[in-house]
Order: sequence, then structure tokens, then C-alpha cells
Amino acid sequence: MPKMKTNRSAAKRFKITGTGKIRRRQGFRAHLLEHKPTRRTRRLGREVTVEGGQRKHVLKLLGK
Repeated sequence: MPKMKTNRSAAKRFKITGTGKIRRRQGFRAHLLEHKPTRRTRRLGREVTVEGGQRKHVLKLLGK
């Protein structure tokens, strides 16, 4: 059976840290920022960890 290909769109969106955690950027930060509170846009700028059932799905997409 051939090797499984890495999903390229997932590879661009997720990064695996040295300790094995999966990091991702948050959405709702691309446009229409004028009416969003500054506090909210700052919070959305941080990276967050992928948790729970999504973690297994992302790892499969990344071929891990």
C-alpha cells in the first residue's frame, strides 16, 4: 500500500510543537475589523492549541 499523502491545506494551517501539541491560528481576524473591539482582535491574534477529538483528525491529515 502506498504512503499516505499529507493534506497540504492542513500542513499550512497547523504546526506541531516540540512537545507534540498542535497549534493553529484563530479565525475572524482577516477583514471587517473596524467594528470588532480591539480586545477581541488582540485575543484572536494568538495561536491556540487543538484539543479533544479534533486533535486525532488533524494528526491524520498531517500524516502522523
